[in-house]
Amino acid sequence: MAHKMRVRRAFARGALRTTRWRLVGEVPETGILVGAPHTSNWDWVAMLLIAWSGGRSPQVLIKESFFKGPVGWLMRKTGGIPLDRKNPGATIRALLQEAEGDQPFLLVIAAEGTRGKGEYWKPGFYKISQQTGLPISLGFIDSPTRTLGMGPTFSPSDDVVKDMDFVREFYADKLGVRPENRTEPRLREENATD
Repeated sequence: MAHKMRVRRAFARGALRTTRWRLVGEVPETGILVGAPHTSNWDWVAMLLIAWSGGRSPQVLIKESFFKGPVGWLMRKTGGIPLDRKNPGATIRALLQEAEGDQPFLLVIAAEGTRGKGEYWKPGFYKISQQTGLPISLGFIDSPTRTLGMGPTFSPSDDVVKDMDFVREFYADKLGVRPENRTEPRLREENATD
């Protein structure tokens, strides 16, 4: 396993150098890694490069339709977990059980839930953090500056609006690969406290 991780780390760092993307921040060993803004299919690759360059092997929740055909094999080999959006319960329960183990657990979630512009983020990253006590780390992609990496890490408080204000402030200048598809960080749950 250590050899495989060294190969992945070297690959990730080489790919970033070759494509002239700058990597910033430290990848946590354990937690929920939010991948945002989620504006293209390349975001999955970017989040893997971020994690691998930091010597981490994350699990990545990905819509199950992407697992059809030969690409599915590659996704599974690189930590992809198929998610049935209409019935996510069993997958999430299995992940929650795994998170309770004594091994490092890093789960990547695209909080926007779609590559297109939307109205709200999906609350899964926030709820899983609340249920497991795992911290939330803010990963990002910003094509105008050719920068990707890790921002701050936090644990949810009892104030979802305050927590999301923190998230919004961090992502305010992060535009993703296709800025026109960016969704403002906002959870539907914030409306209950307005």
